[in-house]
Amino acid sequence: MAPFLAYEDKGAQATTAVPLVLIHGHPFDRTMWAPQVAAFSPARRVIAPDLRGYGASPVVPGITPLSVFAEDVAALLDDLRVPEFALAGLSMGGQIAMECYRLFPERVRALVLADTFAAAETPAGKVSRNETADRLLREGMDGYADEVLHKMVAPYARPEVAAHVRRMMTGTPAEGAAAALRGRAERPDYRELLTRVTVPTLVVVGEDDEYTPVADAQALHEAVPDSVLHVVRKAAHMPNLEQPQEFNEALAELLARL
Repeated sequence: MAPFLAYEDKGAQATTAVPLVLIHGHPFDRTMWAPQVAAFSPARRVIAPDLRGYGASPVVPGITPLSVFAEDVAALLDDLRVPEFALAGLSMGGQIAMECYRLFPERVRALVLADTFAAAETPAGKVSRNETADRLLREGMDGYADEVLHKMVAPYARPEVAAHVRRMMTGTPAEGAAAALRGRAERPDYRELLTRVTVPTLVVVGEDDEYTPVADAQALHEAVPDSVLHVVRKAAHMPNLEQPQEFNEALAELLARL
């Protein structure tokens, strides 16, 4: 049985607009989507869960594969009676979105792949993710958050954005973050899957993203047949928070196609 996920569910449920589901990245929580929930919930239902091990959702130590995250999302949407939806994910959330499309493509009406990439982990990457998981269990989240903050958001980002991102990172349970890192180290290669995506897709990336550079986004765009690439200026790994207006405009254009 999937753990009961904490979630935000905003907007009119009676509207004919396709619901929007937002999947956060690592090591964040559903509040990373606050600008998008505010912007899109007046016109459609918007659902943003805390993944297991993050935010207010249950912590499950060990290893959490991307397939388990995807199955949790599906179970939540079953409970909420949401059969079809537009699905957006950032970073690890983007890889979970790809896994959702692999497992239940008939439910996904549109995809947003933000600051993410599709290849399987390299041998060196597997070692690095597992070493980071060990470190988080040993030391907690604070030191890690301080080290990576200005790769998550650009050094020139507004102070309140950097503070929000750091708050999410330090508020994440180390056990949940470590389990996700170990699971992500074993993720499949989604590159062939992307060539079979048949729904409208937005690939979006911050122009100064060091974790998933523009070249990674370009590769996703070239793989997905019906996709649009949008590079967000003056943003790093969190363009939805760093430049929410530009991010929301690109997302609105995708949703208008539905």
